[in-house]
Amino acid sequence: MIKAYGGTELFYGKFFISSVCPLGFVKTNNNHKVVNYNYYDAIDLQMAMEDFIVNSIRKQIALCGMHDICYCLGTGKNYAHLNKLNKTYSFFERVIPLEHPRYIMQYKSRSKSFFIDQYLKAFNI
Repeated sequence: MIKAYGGTELFYGKFFISSVCPLGFVKTNNNHKVVNYNYYDAIDLQMAMEDFIVNSIRKQIALCGMHDICYCLGTGKNYAHLNKLNKTYSFFERVIPLEHPRYIMQYKSRSKSFFIDQYLKAFNI
C-alpha cells in the first residue's frame, strides 16, 4: 500500500502511525499457552487502561501536530473503542476505519489490491 501511495518518503511525510494502546498484553489461555491479548478484549482492561490511552493519544497528537483525521486500522472492536473515546474526548474531527493489514494478509490476501485501493481512496479525502 505504501508503495502504491508513492513510496515511504511520501507516505511517512504525510502519515504518523501509532497505536490506540501502545502497550502489549498477554494472557494464558485454557491450554496454558501464553497468547496476545488486546486492550479491548475485556471491559476491565479497557477501564484500567483508559487514562493511559487518553494520555497516550494526546501525546501522539502533540507529537505529530495533527488531529483532523484519524485512520483506524481495524474495523471491529479497535474502531468501536477508539470511536467511543473520540466521542468522549474529541481527539479527532473524524475517525475512518480501514481493514487491518494483518486481517487482509491472513484472510483476504487474494483481494489485497481491492484493499489497497480502499486505503488510497480513503487517504485522498
